Amino acid sequence: MTEKVKDVVCGMEVDAASFAHDYAGSRYAFCSAQCRDRFLSHPHLFIGLHGRPAPKQEGRSVLKQRSFELNAPLAPEQAHTVIEHVKTLMGIEAVEAEEARVRITYDLLQVSAEDIESALVAAGAKLGVGWATALKRGFVHFTEECEVGNLEVGPRFGSQRSPGGASCHGKH
Repeated sequence: MTEKVKDVVCGMEVDAASFAHDYAGSRYAFCSAQCRDRFLSHPHLFIGLHGRPAPKQEGRSVLKQRSFELNAPLAPEQAHTVIEHVKTLMGIEAVEAEEARVRITYDLLQVSAEDIESALVAAGAKLGVGWATALKRGFVHFTEECEVGNLEVGPRFGSQRSPGGASCHGKH
């Protein structure tokens, strides 16, 4: 019988060797590449520091809602394709596709804008030529990365953090 451990990103019980990665002298296992990559991009959102619990350890979630405006309305079968592709990601709370708008509600601690954009690109590949160009970029990466950085416990190397927490003010 294989040893089971908790995925620190999503909380699932997984085999200790599943998508395993060593970080700061400890070994972590994950249910998927998405959870592993999310951990690697911001580990202290999930593991904190001695005496300073991470947001995930405190049971927090950070729900965000983003909308994408399209140049033309989606047909019902297109809307279904978009919804199904985005819903495959962990951390997606809701996906709505109505008329010329796609609205996504997600937990910032579990899924990134890049993950969602990749799912939309995959959906676009199934929708045909030109669909991707109909999508106006609805995510602002800088804002999301600052928000994630502000939640992360501990220092971020190469960032403009203040001693009491993070601040991305002054960068645009």
